[in-house]
Amino acid sequence: MAMQVHLTRVSSNKKTGPIPVTTTEEKSCPTTCPFFGQGCYASAGPLALHWRKVSGGERGMPWEEFVKEISKLPKRQLWRHNQAGDLPHSHEYIDGDMVLELVKANKGKSGFTYTHHDIGKPHNKAMVELCNDRGFTVNVSGNNPTHAVQLKRETTAPVVSVVAAEFWGDRKSVKHDGETFVRCPAEYDKNVSCATCGACAVADRKAIIGFTAHGTQKKKVSIIARG
Repeated sequence: MAMQVHLTRVSSNKKTGPIPVTTTEEKSCPTTCPFFGQGCYASAGPLALHWRKVSGGERGMPWEEFVKEISKLPKRQLWRHNQAGDLPHSHEYIDGDMVLELVKANKGKSGFTYTHHDIGKPHNKAMVELCNDRGFTVNVSGNNPTHAVQLKRETTAPVVSVVAAEFWGDRKSVKHDGETFVRCPAEYDKNVSCATCGACAVADRKAIIGFTAHGTQKKKVSIIARG
């Protein structure tokens, strides 16, 4: 499967901090994601313009070249895969060969990403858990807190979730259906970024990390986030 990926070696995004960040073309996204064409934060603003150029082949590199570049990153380098995009797949099934190439390239580094692929499919669940077992952290994305709790109980992979603003109130952590949700600290502390936090790269993390609906389409996203 041909796949175009852009690697930003030092991100200027305040939320990620100055770490390597990638963008994968839009066809990597599963259509089962409820935000696909329905409020995805990456589909508007400057990131959308960049994403379209990657998807159109104007920016980035083929998957094989991208994997080689990841293998050259320094040891223990924290890096974020897919500020936009998802893991390569075919007919909603994660492409095991391609993903295992990335897992191998990440050996000794600290790569992390998020996926909206359906882990109700045994193949996808197995692939995500294998990635986490082998050092490449793949967070399973919940559509709302209730869905996130369900995912937490179905997989050993770490879980994140979109939540509506009122979910937090004035708190930074919330207990929901027996599971602890922790708000992404970069949302409320300007001194925190992925580069200084790194929680999403911890594969055996117990808490579910919550990301508050944001972006130009946050009203639409909040409807889904409320379940």
